[in-house]
Amino acid sequence: MFTIYHNPRCRKSRAGLKYLQEKSNNIIIREYMKEPLTAEELEKLLQKLEIAPFELIRKQEDIYKKAFKGKELSHKEWVQALLENPKLLQRPIVVKEHKAVLGQPPENIDKLL
Repeated sequence: MFTIYHNPRCRKSRAGLKYLQEKSNNIIIREYMKEPLTAEELEKLLQKLEIAPFELIRKQEDIYKKAFKGKELSHKEWVQALLENPKLLQRPIVVKEHKAVLGQPPENIDKLL
């Protein structure tokens, strides 16, 4: 069973979903813009990805450039920024059991197969 944290408005997220669907039909799609993550869910994702919250930030987003660029925030503050601004999340994120990967490029998903 795979879970994909997906934003259908994002070309890269759509590509990741398509790639995953070619590999498996046992997929849960979580549109995180419609169903936002909780702090606990985000912390679990970070553990599975084995990255810090800052590494999950989309630095090309306007909200990042205007509100966060150049700031040194704590782990907890970056988590809060992601929760309040889900558009900042790198996407897609694909999870299988206790491991997760960023699905860009889509071939990263192969690490979970």
